[in-house]
Amino acid sequence: MRADPAYRKITADEFLAMDFGTDKRFELEDGVIVMMAGGTEAHAWVQLNILSWLRHRLRGTSCRPYGPDMAMQISETEIRYPDISIYCDQPPRDELADRRKLTDPHVVIEVLSPSTTQLDQGTKLEEYKSIPSIRTIAFVDPINEMCRTVERQGPYSWMDSIFSGQSGVVVPSLDLLIPHAEIFAHD
Repeated sequence: MRADPAYRKITADEFLAMDFGTDKRFELEDGVIVMMAGGTEAHAWVQLNILSWLRHRLRGTSCRPYGPDMAMQISETEIRYPDISIYCDQPPRDELADRRKLTDPHVVIEVLSPSTTQLDQGTKLEEYKSIPSIRTIAFVDPINEMCRTVERQGPYSWMDSIFSGQSGVVVPSLDLLIPHAEIFAHD
């Protein structure tokens, strides 16, 4: 953040009201607007694979998956756009039509890239843990075809599991296993 005393941090509500008028993507970090890096083909493909699988699997339940266009408010000065988030027990979709953020996310999945791995598994992990409604945080590495799942065990305790091979992403709170073959499918 700039050390300029004249600079005023932007609030989450102010940020969400802005129209950037561009195809660039931004997040709000400690009241400062930060441009996000674009993803790779592997990142986009894995994200689409997971979203497609979740949309089919969660249809007819009280949970809905969202892609990176749905804002997640971390605090009064923090807005993130996770690659994938799942929200449960939300109002009917027609009541959400104009919303730019939802409340009480249940699951967050970030698809890693070399430029975001440290931020995603460091700062963002701690931010996501601070949201009481989140039960599962997962990180998917499309390059090494590995997954990491961090599952809430209690108010302040988490179980961190790194899987490799054919394990996929386990989401115990929703009784789901997103299969490795579906996550990393190439067709």
